[in-house]
Amino acid sequence: MFNQPLGLPAAPAADADWSQVRAWRRRTRALLQGWRAALAADYVERVGRFVRAVVEHQLTEIDGACIALYWPFRGEIDLRPLAGVLAERARDFALPVVANRGQPLEFRRWWPGMRLARGVWDIPVPADGAVVVPDVLLVPLLGYDAAGYRLGYGGGYYDRTLAGPRRPALAVGIGYAGARLETIRPQPHDVPMDLLLTDDALVRYAGRGPLRAAAVVERWSPAAVPGP
Repeated sequence: MFNQPLGLPAAPAADADWSQVRAWRRRTRALLQGWRAALAADYVERVGRFVRAVVEHQLTEIDGACIALYWPFRGEIDLRPLAGVLAERARDFALPVVANRGQPLEFRRWWPGMRLARGVWDIPVPADGAVVVPDVLLVPLLGYDAAGYRLGYGGGYYDRTLAGPRRPALAVGIGYAGARLETIRPQPHDVPMDLLLTDDALVRYAGRGPLRAAAVVERWSPAAVPGP
């Protein structure tokens, strides 16, 4: 069985106002971050290896695209070992940059071996890369729900990016199966993922909005996550 956090607060009622939802999200974020930080190192490595294999062998949508990777932060699933493989399959490759607070993310061209600098929150960013517009975003999840809505750290950077006029064609949420929530009580500013990938399923969605359907679900047992 995959690890699951304990003691998560129940989601607010469907008619709750934004102040109630925001307070619940704040508490839920803190608990999910604590849970993720406490995951055993061998479990984290096993999940990372499994998820990377799915990205490499089953996400054919990324071939020939401009792909935006993320640099792992606070225990996010680490896709960096795939950077060389993805770079060979990509038309272009990039990392996200917080260029301006409260604005959509900027994406700078980056290939393995290129020089990095310290960005916001000390996350490495390309030091010299040109700005590009990605087709595919690989997006880290802190939590998520069945409709593909993502719970992040609360800054709203990915939501602004996905809601903007230069929205990528495909947003792939990457996270732990145990971080699944009943709902995040999506608000008008929340933007769902097009695909969700965890250590127990790959979900491709059809349509947009909270009532959209999961068009294709490929589910596997947590026992399928390879051991050391």
